[in-house]
Amino acid sequence: MATTVVARSELSATASPPRPTTLLPLSHLLRISAYWLGLTAIDSAVGLFAQDRVGFGGQVDELMQGRALFLVTVGAAVVSIIIQPTVGYLSDYTASRWGRRKPYIVFGSLLDLAFLFGIATSQSLIALAAFMLLLSVSTNIARGPFQGYVPDLVAERQVGLASALVGLMQVIGNVIGFALVALAGTALINDLPLAIAAVAIVELITMTSVVLRVGPGLPARDRGGRSWLEIAREAWATDILRERSYVFLVASRLFFLVGGGIMVNEVVLYLKQVHGLDQSAASGVFLAMLGIVTVASLATVVPSARISDRIGRKPVIYAACAFGGIGVALAGLAPGIPVALLGGALFGAASGTFLAVDWALMTDIIPRASAGRYMGLSNVATGSSTPISIALGGLLIDAVNTAAGGVGPGPRVAYLAGAALYIVAAILLRQVREPPRARAAAA
Repeated sequence: MATTVVARSELSATASPPRPTTLLPLSHLLRISAYWLGLTAIDSAVGLFAQDRVGFGGQVDELMQGRALFLVTVGAAVVSIIIQPTVGYLSDYTASRWGRRKPYIVFGSLLDLAFLFGIATSQSLIALAAFMLLLSVSTNIARGPFQGYVPDLVAERQVGLASALVGLMQVIGNVIGFALVALAGTALINDLPLAIAAVAIVELITMTSVVLRVGPGLPARDRGGRSWLEIAREAWATDILRERSYVFLVASRLFFLVGGGIMVNEVVLYLKQVHGLDQSAASGVFLAMLGIVTVASLATVVPSARISDRIGRKPVIYAACAFGGIGVALAGLAPGIPVALLGGALFGAASGTFLAVDWALMTDIIPRASAGRYMGLSNVATGSSTPISIALGGLLIDAVNTAAGGVGPGPRVAYLAGAALYIVAAILLRQVREPPRARAAAA
């Protein structure tokens, strides 16, 4: 397969090996993507846990809750941006009897368990922020290498299906993480730390499945006598910036995720300030919204990937941008919960489509020999989307509420700003040159 986005320095040193031609059974594809379920469950559960602590913990004034949420989460997000691509690239060169990815997955996952315990038992926002930062270190030690598995093992004809399964696992992981925290926040249970313990178990199970049942992947690249420090620095070499399609695709991903991130990462403040709900009621409405978003996401993941195999990835991502922008705008303008739920359904359809197809397009254009590096750097957009969405949304909420003299209009303005970012994502995607590939009709 011809690739249009490959760092020139890497091509001169080591050409990417050809993509595998042997088709993998569905059970193997499921195992390759399973760990995404555990990782995403952690992300969603910890993020909603932090929102609950800021919004209903009684430690922050209502007019400062947006800024407080940003300060609690920003350290973890910055660390993820640094750790994920660096360790992903180190794994490209790691030789072990487990292969080049698995040692990092096991080490990072075991550290996750300790830091999740710290998050669950933290009594102050400072302690919560510190343990979230440490969790970001450990989870990205595992995440960076793991995301190289699809480029390592999957044949070209199965990239769309594998990408759909990755998106499916991320949707299910989000559902599990959000649902556990929302249920734990209801009056019936009222035990948020219990939800954090549950997602730790989920991650441990999915990690074990990958480590024991997935093959080692490609052999390690030759370090050529370079030190590990030199390789770590090389992960951030500027040669990638010369590759326009890759850079614009990463930028498009960033704006898409920030637009949706404002809706997700400010949802507790939105339900509390716009619709006047207390913690128990907000948890109940959030569970209803989660169910609608989940159904819409699951309904679109596999069909979107299949359609993208036939007509191309970019047209499908454009559709996701349109549905996402309309959905978030509807929620921002909603006079009541029913309209907000309709917006959530459109947002869910957009998210399911994007998770399946954007991953496939990124897999299409990166060199497999350095999949850890390229996928890690592409996920700088994923990692930075959370602090940017929290900062932009939180600061807008606080500024608008302060100007209005009370809470309520701030979350609406923040949601409308998020809807506008989907338009920016679509404009940036126009600059991406999608590489030619065989149609998947025969699949």
